Amino acid sequence: MAKLISNVSPHFSGKRTTQNIMLDVIIALMPAAVASVIIFGLRALVVEVVCVATCVASEFLFEKLCKRDCTVFDLSAVVTGLLLAFNLPVSIPIWQAVIGSIAAIIVVKQLFGGIGQNFANPAITARIIMLVAFAGSMSNWSKPVDWSRSVYGADAVSGATPLAAAAKGQTEFMPDYLTLFLGHHGGCLGETCALAIILGGLYLLVRGIISWHTPVAFIATVALMSLICGKDVLYQLLSGGLLLGAFFMATDYATTPSTKWGKIVFGIGCGLVTILIRFWGNLPEGVSYSILLMNILTPYISKLTQQKPLTGGVKV
Repeated sequence: MAKLISNVSPHFSGKRTTQNIMLDVIIALMPAAVASVIIFGLRALVVEVVCVATCVASEFLFEKLCKRDCTVFDLSAVVTGLLLAFNLPVSIPIWQAVIGSIAAIIVVKQLFGGIGQNFANPAITARIIMLVAFAGSMSNWSKPVDWSRSVYGADAVSGATPLAAAAKGQTEFMPDYLTLFLGHHGGCLGETCALAIILGGLYLLVRGIISWHTPVAFIATVALMSLICGKDVLYQLLSGGLLLGAFFMATDYATTPSTKWGKIVFGIGCGLVTILIRFWGNLPEGVSYSILLMNILTPYISKLTQQKPLTGGVKV
């Protein structure tokens, strides 16, 4: 008689691994990475490399210190580094980018047990930590680099983001739709070029890495509420970090609901909080805060939207 082996789920394994998934995410982020260098100069590449290198090194050293299995080869730290860099201005001091990267990996990810155990998205949380700790440099936006004068981009002229200009009623600084779509304006490294983000998001959808539920619910809620509030819908969709957050951070496996209805509720919640902050808050942007808040509510959303079994248990 064959030996009966009992173990916890999952009982089936597929070809897709964490490394494969993260590699697809990295590929999807490449259009935005290339766009950031074109728009803001070579310093954008420096910030991205520093964030990625610091995240990988922090994970490796922390796991060695704690005598844990090394997980740097699953590429999740690379994704965190890229996403954090995409949420920073090009003018951010390098030492502050290093601190943010360490906070993302050690404080938010590793102290909670590593990949899959963190309660919030590491890049989002690290960005909010940096917004509190380094408010001045985190709001120091730069205009796109003039390649005829500089390739590095460090001396770029300071300028407002589209959402900041809209919030202050500075219509002369509000770019047109094409400029917003191509990203030739001030903002964080990875959030300006809507075209690049959409291409990356479509790649993730086609590859089956993410489902449509959260991005569509998030974007549709912002669009509907903008229409109800009498705002320029297309301007609200193409400005700020909405598309980057909807496709790449609100779809994180570990910090968002696993059920289909849970994903939809999560996306709607992100959209509502984003609108509340944009239209009635003291900040022009609210995507990061909305995703973090909904991350905290994820266990409750998952529980409320959990599918019930077709057959009931037998009462004893």
